[in-house]
Amino acid sequence: MAKQNYTEEFLKFANSITNRRARIVIDHILTHGHITTEEIKKTYGYNHPPRAARDVREAGIPLETFKVKSKEGKSIAAYRFGDLTKIRKNRLKGRQVFSKKFKQILYEANEGKCYICNGNFAKRYLQIDHRVPYEISGDSENFQQNLDDYMLLCASCNRAKSKSCENCENWQSAKDIEICLKCYWGKPEKYDHIALEKIRRLDITWKGEETDFFAALKAEAENEKIVLPQYVKNLLAEYLSRKK
Repeated sequence: MAKQNYTEEFLKFANSITNRRARIVIDHILTHGHITTEEIKKTYGYNHPPRAARDVREAGIPLETFKVKSKEGKSIAAYRFGDLTKIRKNRLKGRQVFSKKFKQILYEANEGKCYICNGNFAKRYLQIDHRVPYEISGDSENFQQNLDDYMLLCASCNRAKSKSCENCENWQSAKDIEICLKCYWGKPEKYDHIALEKIRRLDITWKGEETDFFAALKAEAENEKIVLPQYVKNLLAEYLSRKK
């Protein structure tokens, strides 16, 4: 793939970005025109390529994702610079660091639960997350002052949110904060859509002695040859039907 001719202004901005993962992606694209997920993993040792690409986007440089063939002939993702007229230079400083005190406040506010799945976790297993993805909102001048701008997520829910958001049309184009605030991933307590789709979602966690009940549900679902989520939905539908 032919390399682009970049303006001096862009090169100066790109070279001013200090985030290590972002720099690796940027330098590789500057040299080779694009970088594949295979190269991010095997050449540079990062096992989550979308996170490395996201670092570049969060620094203010748009990336396009497209498909190429791996060395084994499989279809894999690759990244190249997008529309460089849409660079957001105010992102240069990158994410600010949250204080331990602020995390404690969030932890106590939701009684030690993940804001998505409501599972109880030790504080070290929860991560501070922007309700509106950082790539869209950045950090406001009121950083750490408004609790409603942030939530604590377990690692599993954080990964699920990242994957869903990064494939959302609003993330990729409009970047409308209000749309994010009506999404399940931004306001799980009150939402209109999930990544612009008319979907409703319920996350349930069983813990301690409750896991025996979960095991019983799972066994019944397997006996009926139905996947567990559908089995639970069938039970709820049957219950509501009897109530009528």
